[in-house]
Amino acid sequence: MLSILLAEDEPGLRELLEEQLTAEGHRVRTAPDGEIAAELLSREAFDMAICDVRLPKGDGLTLLRRIRSTAPGTDVIMMTAHHDLAAVIRALKEGACDYLTKPFDVDKLLRHVRRIGETQELRRQLEGARGELAAGRAFASALIGESLALNRVRERIALVAPSDASILITGESGTGKEVVARLIHAASTRRDKTFIAVNCGALTEGLIEAELFGHERGAFTGAERRRDGRFKAADGGTLLLDEVAELPLSAQARLLRVLQEGTVEPLGSNTPIKVNVRVISATHRNLQARIKAGLFREDLFYRINAIEVPLPALRDRTGDLPLLVRHFMQKFTPKGARLPAVSEAVWSAIATHPFPGNVRELSHVVQHALVLAGDQEIALSHLPATLRGPSVVENTVEVRPMTVRPLRLAVRDFELAYLQRAVAASDGKRTVAAQSLKISRKTLWEKLRDAAPLGGLATTPPEIEHRI
Repeated sequence: MLSILLAEDEPGLRELLEEQLTAEGHRVRTAPDGEIAAELLSREAFDMAICDVRLPKGDGLTLLRRIRSTAPGTDVIMMTAHHDLAAVIRALKEGACDYLTKPFDVDKLLRHVRRIGETQELRRQLEGARGELAAGRAFASALIGESLALNRVRERIALVAPSDASILITGESGTGKEVVARLIHAASTRRDKTFIAVNCGALTEGLIEAELFGHERGAFTGAERRRDGRFKAADGGTLLLDEVAELPLSAQARLLRVLQEGTVEPLGSNTPIKVNVRVISATHRNLQARIKAGLFREDLFYRINAIEVPLPALRDRTGDLPLLVRHFMQKFTPKGARLPAVSEAVWSAIATHPFPGNVRELSHVVQHALVLAGDQEIALSHLPATLRGPSVVENTVEVRPMTVRPLRLAVRDFELAYLQRAVAASDGKRTVAAQSLKISRKTLWEKLRDAAPLGGLATTPPEIEHRI
C-alpha cells in the first residue's frame, strides 16, 4: 500500500482517480489546488504524488520542486492536458519519474503506480540489506574473541536487537557495555535513526532531569533558553542510559512515567511531548541490592529490564587475551610499522593478571607498553607497575608476587595461552598455527578444546571475526 497525494483541480477526474487508487489498496489524500496540496505536504509524508501541471493557487512544477527539496523519497507523476512538451521536459529534468497526457486510460495510470510501488519496495529491501550489512560489519569490528562467554553475548544481541524491548546491559566497568548497546542499535530496525548515550553518573542531581527531559526558558536559574532533552533528541532512535543506577530517586520517578506513557514533560512545562524511543540501560552495580537499600525503584527496575544482556569479565575469558592483545597492538602501532615482539615474561604477566578494569585496562596496558618499548621487543619493564610487581634489582630480575596453584592447572593455562598466541600470530589460521607448532590441526583443535575452561575458547571457530 502506498500513501499518495493527488493534486487535480477537475472534480470528476479527481474523484475517479481517488476511487480507483483506493480500490487498489492505496491511501489517497486529494487537493483541488496547489495551496492545499502544499499544506498537505507540510503535514504528511507521501510515497507518491500525482500532480496536474496546471493548478489554481500554484502549479504542478512548483509542487514538484517543493517535493524534491523537502521529500526526495517521494516519486512524482505529472499530468498535463495541453500537450505542453516544454512543461513535460522541465518536469522530467527536475525529477518527475513519469508523466501522462490527458485524456489517458486510468488502467495506464494504475500500471505506472504499480511499477513505481514495486521499485520503491525493491529500494527499501536494498536499503534494508545495506543496513544489515553495515550492522554485520559493526558487529565484526566491535567484538574480538572466540570464547564461549563472548559467543553467548553475540547470540543474545542477535535475539534482542530486532525487538523494541527495553534492555539492561550488566557487567563490570570496562567490559564494553556501550559497545554492545551500539551493536544492538546497529542491528535493530532503528539503525538509521539517532543513537544517543547519556552517562547518568557524570551529571549532577540538579541537571540530570533537565538533560534527560529538557527545559523551558526560565525553568531554573541559568536556563536562558529552551532546550530539548535527550529523550526528544533520540525520538525514533535509541537512548542509552549508562550508569543508570546513579540516577537520583526523583529522576527515577520521572523516567518511570516516560517509559509508561511514552511522553516527556520538559521542566517548566505542563505540556507532554510524545516520544518514540527505545531505552537501553547499563550498569556495573547490583540493582537488586540497591533496591533493598532503597536507592533504586523496583518498579523502574522491571521497566528497564525486559531483557538482560550480561557481559563477561575479562578474567572469565582469558582464552581471548592473545587475540585482544594483537588487536590493540595493531590499533596503537603506527600504520606501516612492524609489530614488536612480546617476551615470554610479558605474556606470563598478562595471563596471570586479574584485569579488574577488563578490556579497557588491557587496552591501556598494551598502549603503555608500546610507547615505552618503541621498536624494541616488549619486555616486563615496559608494562605498568600493576602488572610488573616490585623489582628486586632494576634492569635485572623482576619478582612478581604470585599465588601458587596446582602444577596441572598452571601447565594447562600456560599451554592454552601459548596455543592461542600461535593462532593469533597466524592471523587466526589454525592450519598454519598447527604447522608452526609441529602438530596436526586435529591435535591443536583438541588441545584448545580440552584446555579451555568453562567460558574459555569456543570449540568451533566463529563464522566471522569479532572485536571488542
